[in-house]
Amino acid sequence: MPLDRPAPNSLGLPKPPAATRVVVAMSGGVDSSVVAAMLAEQGYDVVGITLQLYDHGAALAKAGACCAGQDILDARRVAERMGFPHYVLDYETAFRQQVIDDFADAYLAGATPVPCIRCNQRVKFRDLMETARDLGADCMATGHYIRRIEGPAGPELHRAADPARDQSYFLFATTRAQLAFLRFPLGGLASKAETRALAARYGLAVADKPDSQDICFVPSGNYAAVIEKLRPGAAEPGEIVDTEGRVLGRHEGVIRYTVGQRKGLGIGGLDEPLYVVRLDAEARRVVVGPRAALETRRVALAEVNWLGDVELAPGQEVQVAVRVRSTRPPRPGVLRMGPEGRAEVTLDTPEEGVSPGQACVFYAPAGTRVLGGGWIVPA
Repeated sequence: MPLDRPAPNSLGLPKPPAATRVVVAMSGGVDSSVVAAMLAEQGYDVVGITLQLYDHGAALAKAGACCAGQDILDARRVAERMGFPHYVLDYETAFRQQVIDDFADAYLAGATPVPCIRCNQRVKFRDLMETARDLGADCMATGHYIRRIEGPAGPELHRAADPARDQSYFLFATTRAQLAFLRFPLGGLASKAETRALAARYGLAVADKPDSQDICFVPSGNYAAVIEKLRPGAAEPGEIVDTEGRVLGRHEGVIRYTVGQRKGLGIGGLDEPLYVVRLDAEARRVVVGPRAALETRRVALAEVNWLGDVELAPGQEVQVAVRVRSTRPPRPGVLRMGPEGRAEVTLDTPEEGVSPGQACVFYAPAGTRVLGGGWIVPA
């Protein structure tokens, strides 16, 4: 008679919590701190890891210590309070090469990048996961607001219970293999207030710590200043033209503009408001036009990650719901798979300001399941 398999623990693993090692990626914020404290309280063998990713002083050419130091200290204090080991790993070189350089080069090419996705894809869910396995971890937990649900064909990715906190847009590149190893304990919480209440119950000093609003290595929100520091001479002047090529004015660098931008164009006195509809980095041109010129129904994609149960062959089509910006709700459309990780999405209704460099994320037409996504490229 076969031995009875142990009942799964709260992380879905067939062993008691004390025998389950969990590496928690700790940023120093309230979300990951609560995850670590929660799992420690439940009796798991928790190991906290904080990544030293960047130095604001170096990025902005300012003197002084790394601004990420407080976050590291906050994470360490949580570990000390809850009684689990905490390590800081130096990933600055990898982060610079795989995230910051990509960010700068994308802007120089006229795209609008999303470095948080690249960080999850290339650093946290690849390099850090390898470290977690080296430490003998059974799984890795993060403070992201997204749900991992066991489906009939394996683990599935689903939107968070709280739509206002859902981070599925930033995690579309998570692979099936990574999803098998990852856990997201906060995905089922009803609100951020619930997370902060848990932090207060655990006695964590970060309970009232403000959420980060900017890209971590651009604390001021001034992307152009960081890019000019990383790529001296990047802000070359050029022409502002309409969609017919008529010159309307001058600009001080394509990197200062994004698709959909209306304010700050410096071309007032026209009959109708104009928006940035395209960036021609090679010609150093900012192309502007009426709002209607921002609308598009066809979106070309590269580096597509598909998380559906059945693989799609090139040419195969499937109905999906599509999100082309993190702040926009999913809209119905059709995904047509192409060769070599490429695809095209046709939206049922036009979207405005679809920009190369942004992500296009797919969802099941009904329900909360995340089916993957890809990077928007020029049509």
